[in-house]
Amino acid sequence: MRRTTLTLLPCLLAGTAAGADLAPISSSEVCGNCHRAIHTAWKASAHARAMESRLFQDALELAEGVSGPSAKKVCLGCHAPLALRTGDLALKQKVSWEGVTCDYCHSVRSVSTGKANPEATLEFSLVKSGPLQGASSPAHGAVFSDVHVSSLVCAPCHEYRNPQGLQVLTTYSEWQESRYGKEKAWCQSCHMGRVAGAVVDPRVKASAGAMVNLHEMPGSRSVKQLAKAIQTRMRADRKGDKLEVAVEVANVGAGHYVPTGSPIRQLILDVTADHYGGKGYRETRVYRRAILDRDGKAITHEHRAFLEGARVESDTRLAPGERRTENFSFAIPGGAPVQLKARLSYYYSPMAAAESEQRVVVGDISRLVK
Repeated sequence: MRRTTLTLLPCLLAGTAAGADLAPISSSEVCGNCHRAIHTAWKASAHARAMESRLFQDALELAEGVSGPSAKKVCLGCHAPLALRTGDLALKQKVSWEGVTCDYCHSVRSVSTGKANPEATLEFSLVKSGPLQGASSPAHGAVFSDVHVSSLVCAPCHEYRNPQGLQVLTTYSEWQESRYGKEKAWCQSCHMGRVAGAVVDPRVKASAGAMVNLHEMPGSRSVKQLAKAIQTRMRADRKGDKLEVAVEVANVGAGHYVPTGSPIRQLILDVTADHYGGKGYRETRVYRRAILDRDGKAITHEHRAFLEGARVESDTRLAPGERRTENFSFAIPGGAPVQLKARLSYYYSPMAAAESEQRVVVGDISRLVK
């Protein structure tokens, strides 16, 4: 379990009218009274849905069935961090259901990486930390935080070694070892880009031409984000009585492996060749980490990877900047047209009931070969 240092400070601004409505830990709805544009964007994010997601709820129930109450502490550490930090493991407070909420991120003062897992130090007070220099507010104090303008702020939840010693989540270290990490192209540059918007609602404080970090934080299930990261190309050639197909798959835009995060996630390339009036063909390539438990059995469920994963059997994911060419040979002679298709899908949840909740299509290539 990851430990977090907590410091409860006095309510510095309790005497002000706006400050009186705040508490050191408040619901995001309270923050949204003034930070409306930010709150609206955040509500659409995976961070906001981290706790209430039905997929997570199912995984949490299964994890508790395997490891008992201790599993909840592991899972809530990132999916409901304020619930863990305040001891609300029964999840009775509204803020505990708000996932990675305002008063978690803006209470972070530092992150240490000297132990098995990165640890965030939090100070719960009416002084909020963030990436803006010289920020001021009539409702609370504001302090500039170096950690908020670096990838370190992401590390406590995007890097995790389980009790078996397996590095289950490796996104932060993947970034560190890539050219993006060496060039200090922070996670925020892709996932929290600056966009036009009011930091504070205009009815509270006017600010012409304001810019704000995008709190929607598009991630792995965003087709737009995936399209920026992954590029595919296809070519086909006739060689005698065979159709030779080459599909190049390249990680051109992600500062980490694709897929990253949970080892259950997969990138799947399906190539089909439909011969008019003849036999159809299909071949698949899968990009993933294969995880085994201590007994060498394959792990296919997310909760078991976090609790019981012991070693990586294989890793075929795409590294940052990697280009890989997949070759296919189909026994289709010339003389009749062939419909070639290459579909790249991101498969992120085998537990979802509907296929639309299991995967998203990253890209389709279709070509008629005569």
